Parts: sequence; structure tokens; C-alpha cells
Amino acid sequence: MIESASPCLYIRLRRKAAIAKGEIVYLSDIAQMIAEPEYERKLAKLIIYNPSQKDGNRVLIDMLMIVRTIKQSFPHMQIEHFGEPHVLLEITTEAKRPSLIGIVLVWLLLFIGSGLAIMNFHVDVSMLEVHQRLYQLITGRVVEHPLLMQIPYSFGIGVGMVIFFNHLFKKKFNEEPSPLELEMFMYQESMNHFVITEEYNKIHEKKDEP
Repeated sequence: MIESASPCLYIRLRRKAAIAKGEIVYLSDIAQMIAEPEYERKLAKLIIYNPSQKDGNRVLIDMLMIVRTIKQSFPHMQIEHFGEPHVLLEITTEAKRPSLIGIVLVWLLLFIGSGLAIMNFHVDVSMLEVHQRLYQLITGRVVEHPLLMQIPYSFGIGVGMVIFFNHLFKKKFNEEPSPLELEMFMYQESMNHFVITEEYNKIHEKKDEP
């Protein structure tokens, strides 16, 4: 009698995953997988981790922990892993809805702050004198407030900011990321790298403890 081949699991971990506080982490929450149908259903409900209060809001789950857990339930399972060797798990709590007063205060703070920054820049570069000189060159007249230059320039600042950030409220003009999105992405990548390094250090410290 020919012995049947061992079942095989193809698995790819997600880079990040999120669960609500108090929930159990199943394999299907943190990974994509392909296996025989009778195994895939069982693997999807396999408990990988049960967060505790001391874990904080971020937990690192590496592939070795997952392989160890799978082998405990399916000793003959062959595992083929692709992609990231770990997944960063975020434990979320119910977000509070921001109050209308808070939104208005933040909007005023940003509006006044950005306005002061633009005005201070214009004072530093003597923008009024530049406009006056341009108006004189074009019209041959000297005026204190060259509105013909200042009004289009003011609208141009707003249009330029919209084009630069590639956003008008929630609408994007094209699929290219804006400079702000790129900066946020780089910040998030750096923060994730830092958190992963710290979590690995904690894991090694626990192993070294007697």
C-alpha cells in the first residue's frame, strides 16, 4: 500500500494586522494561505495568540511561533512560507468620536498657523516690494497696493497647494502619491521597523532570562 503524501500549506503573512482589544488571534487574521479544503478550514480557526493586558497595543508574531503552533495541531503538515517573516499586530480600542468644538479649534489653529507662516515668508522675501515693482514695470505706474498682482497671486497659492498635495477634500486628481503621503509612508515604515526591532529584543530578553 502506497502511503499518501503529507498535506502542504502555502502561507504568506500580512505585514500588519489589527484586532479589537480582548479578541483572540486566529491564523486567518494574520495570514493568507492555500491548503487542501479540509485542512484550510481548520487552519483558518487555529488560535495563534491570545493577547494579554501586559502586551500593550502592539505585538510581534514571527513565523517560528506560527510554525510551532501549526505543528502542534498538524505534525505532518509541510509548510511553505512566502513573504514577510513576521506580522505586526495592532490591538485597537474603540475610537472616540471627535467633538465639534475640538474639530473647530484644530481647524482654527491650522488656519491661523499656516496663514502666519505664509505672511512671515512674504515679509522675509519682500513680496510686497516685488509686486509693486512688477506692477510698475507692466503699467508704468507706482501704487502702494498692486491688487492686479496680489489677487491673482493669492488665488495661485491656493491652486498651487491643491495641485501640490494632489487632493481637494477627499478627491484625488490622479493615482500618484502626494509628497505628504510619501512622508507619512516613510514615517510609518520607520516606526514599524523600530517597533519590530524592539519586539525582537524583548523576545530575546525573555529567552535569556533564567
